[in-house]
Amino acid sequence: MHISLQTQLLSFAGALLILVGYLGHQMKWLDARRPFYNAVNTAGAAILAYIALRPLQIGFAIMEVTWTVTSVIALIAALRATGNGRGRAH
Repeated sequence: MHISLQTQLLSFAGALLILVGYLGHQMKWLDARRPFYNAVNTAGAAILAYIALRPLQIGFAIMEVTWTVTSVIALIAALRATGNGRGRAH
């Protein structure tokens, strides 16, 4: 199976976004209740979900689509908690 350079770079970017959030949270640089953390998780998971769906990789797709939906819900909650996004950036 050949994977294009564009797909490789896109998947790298998605993974990097998720890892920025994870590492930031673990190192206590980011608060998981803030919009920035949830935004990087949402963006990274959405990119990887897109890749998992083309062509369908069922296990990877289920994980990433679920991660994306969960991150969107958390992002909405974080935005509401900070007054519709007017709070701290991270």
